[in-house]
Amino acid sequence: MKKYIAAASVVIALAAGVGVYFGSSATAAPASTFVLLDGSQKSTADLKGKVTLVNFWATSCVTCVGEMPKVIATYDKYKAQGYDTLAVAMSYDPPSYVVNFAETRMLPFKVAIDNTGSVAQAWGDVKLTPTTYLVNKRGEIVKRYVGEPDFAELHKLIEKLLAEA
Repeated sequence: MKKYIAAASVVIALAAGVGVYFGSSATAAPASTFVLLDGSQKSTADLKGKVTLVNFWATSCVTCVGEMPKVIATYDKYKAQGYDTLAVAMSYDPPSYVVNFAETRMLPFKVAIDNTGSVAQAWGDVKLTPTTYLVNKRGEIVKRYVGEPDFAELHKLIEKLLAEA
């Protein structure tokens, strides 16, 4: 009986280890082209070399609007250390609303409009806002948040990623 318990313990420990290994692995951010408010473009490849927050949001999303001052404060806190933010407005958001929001709130980071919904589709078929991804310097997604992130936890993760070579 003790042999079975010991064997079961080993199997459980190995399964847990495999789960931790695979559960924490980063995946490459999907190849995407972001059309910015000024008409210029940014691609997923442009994210490499910086820790980047990619935030899918909408002007009609109460949580998105509510978290935006924290997104701005996070950007301001870490931008000098190699951190960036890209806010991606959902396809159903009228472009004039997005432009107005970005201008009146003086968003300090790049804002893209996903007119066709193809970017949201590529990033895991994003439908709920806010959905936020944290991308490391190698262009890999290390964390996905649906809803407002725990900003204290997010800051710790940003600091860890910024410290990596």
